Amino acid sequence: MAGFIGRSKELQILTRHLERTGQSGRCVLMRGRRRVGKSRLIEEFTHRAGVPTVFFTASQRGPGELELFAEEVRASSLPGRHLFDGVIPANWDGALNLLDAALPTDGPSVVVIDEFPYLVESDPSIEATFQKCWDRLLSRRPVLLVLVGSDLAMMEALTTHGRPFHQRGTEMVVSALSPSECGEMVGARSAAECFDAYLVTGGMPLICRDWQHGTTLWEYLNEALHDPTSALIVSGERVLAAEFPAELLAREVLSQIGNGERTFSTIARAAGGLQATSLTRALETLTSTGVVAKELPLSTKKSVEARYRVHDPYLRLWLQFIGPGLADIERGRGDRVLARLQRDWTTWRGKVIEPVIREALSRLSPVEGLPPAPVVGGFWTRSHTPEVDIVGADRGPIAKTVAYVGSIKWRENSPLDQADVNTLRRDAHEIPGADPDILTIGVSLSGVTGDVDVALGPEELLEAW
Repeated sequence: MAGFIGRSKELQILTRHLERTGQSGRCVLMRGRRRVGKSRLIEEFTHRAGVPTVFFTASQRGPGELELFAEEVRASSLPGRHLFDGVIPANWDGALNLLDAALPTDGPSVVVIDEFPYLVESDPSIEATFQKCWDRLLSRRPVLLVLVGSDLAMMEALTTHGRPFHQRGTEMVVSALSPSECGEMVGARSAAECFDAYLVTGGMPLICRDWQHGTTLWEYLNEALHDPTSALIVSGERVLAAEFPAELLAREVLSQIGNGERTFSTIARAAGGLQATSLTRALETLTSTGVVAKELPLSTKKSVEARYRVHDPYLRLWLQFIGPGLADIERGRGDRVLARLQRDWTTWRGKVIEPVIREALSRLSPVEGLPPAPVVGGFWTRSHTPEVDIVGADRGPIAKTVAYVGSIKWRENSPLDQADVNTLRRDAHEIPGADPDILTIGVSLSGVTGDVDVALGPEELLEAW
């Protein structure tokens, strides 16, 4: 399919599973946040595989799902699709038995059930029905069954002990596009532009495709913010509506986190003085869905000073700038939102890039000149003084050893200088487990002039992907 970029690892995994169906059927349980491109990935995979395929997407229609499933099989490339002519199965047990008869026996095939959690929500017994048909029928065919879902908590729970699909399927997580893939899709001309594209789009393929190839960040934002139907505008509200259709409290708490509130107490105050029980429940909802990340200081000492942040950088952008500016955008004044974004861009980007850089460092570990540190986090205290951007350690959140510390300065035309390094060395003394002569790393958009052991810029960081 034209225009498909990236996902080479995921395609290889799916291809490997398909190749192994000659021995027995294979089941993959694929999960990922909404709009990260799971369905598009499957479409590309089946297109490349060129084997008989049926692709069914559940839609919360209850009994009507069976009629839709029958329509999809009739329209598929399965050799026995005619078995569904004029037939609407009475239940899923009958549908799967008929599907088994429609599958080829002399070669591989693919069966995709997208948004599988919708079926489970409408009828919890469907898990057991699929498990029974898998064990007795489908697993004996050369078929790859792919169950796809955006409800991360439910999809992860499907394979836990005591559930019907325990040890019957291979879990597969589809993440957003990487900074490198984002840069390729939008035509970025430098590593720094790749990171900017990732922060604005969050690695969402739909938004990246909406970005005219080769245009600059501000050219794209100017165009997108003047179009109320652009993917940049509508994706945020659609994600929120799908993730939290009735969770008004969770959306309110998410809005406060998106606007920069990071601790339990400040979130509670900003949300109008929420009771601890209500806030705890809302935060559990947000973290279980993967929308919000809960972080703890990384050192050799236990800490309870948790911080919360919106995991997806695009959603952070939407919550802070686009959502509050929807009224302006809809009446043709996207220039006001653009002006606010330009005014706060340096500060916003400087904070949002930090977890991306930590992920890059953990992927690159070991970095030349530094000892291995598979876990990279930050350090802070309740008073936020000191606050260290980078802490590399052997494990987290309670480390055995702290390998190095670092500072991030993602500023235009302003390098990480000796004053920044002196502050880092002073603050490092407050980190439990950090030796007085601990190694230091400087990460900067505009170079490093201070005396650090290792200096990294956008080009080196992009190598992580």
